[in-house]
Amino acid sequence: MRLLTMGVLALLGTAGLSAVLAQTVDGVDVQAVKKRAADLAAEAQAFVDQVKDRGDQFRDDAATVRDGGTENMRRVAGNELPKGPAGAVDFDEIVQGAANNVGARSGEAPQFIVFASLSMPDAALKQLVRDTASAGGVVVFRGFPNNSAKEFVARISKVVERDQFANIGIDPRLFRAFDVQAVPTYVAVSSDFDLCAGFSCTTKLPPYDRIVGNVTVDYALSSFAGGNGPGARIAAVALSNMQRERQ
Repeated sequence: MRLLTMGVLALLGTAGLSAVLAQTVDGVDVQAVKKRAADLAAEAQAFVDQVKDRGDQFRDDAATVRDGGTENMRRVAGNELPKGPAGAVDFDEIVQGAANNVGARSGEAPQFIVFASLSMPDAALKQLVRDTASAGGVVVFRGFPNNSAKEFVARISKVVERDQFANIGIDPRLFRAFDVQAVPTYVAVSSDFDLCAGFSCTTKLPPYDRIVGNVTVDYALSSFAGGNGPGARIAAVALSNMQRERQ
């Protein structure tokens, strides 16, 4: 029994000695290295947490700026912009329409498009907007004149009724895509297509019909539908919409 006990103690002593020897290898303090590695890991995690917190803060700041800009636009639209025949111009709806154009999902570009400019006479532009809206199309402008939203609304309020703002668009991408150089230009597209969002890329357009010149919406659509070209189907639907509106 005593010999067995001595043997066990000898084994324990040997194990203890091995543990002590394992603390140093060729003069390197292994435990110190492990501790330093643990410290570095903790420092790295602290850095990651700090970057994450700063990222969250930047997102919060960006959201604050966005909300502030939206509120400023509402304030301008409500207090400083001119009034239309039916009261204050719904500038929010124009802005939302432009935002929807920019963020349009796949296949949501309009298929009957009338390109226009605020340089057109008010009477002609008013008729153009009215007929395009009743046809279910979109009247598109390249942008704000003189980069002034206030000037744009001052002009558009003279020619657009309250229920027609959903048919107004501000989208230079469409002007680039169809290489529009003169207004009015009428386009009936054969199928859905995606708009290229960048300045240097090119939109891949499906077949379409096009008329450039000072003609009526009715004339353009009738020419498209009667010509049996790629935009004939869209033009026929638009003409049907106009006929229902007139009943």
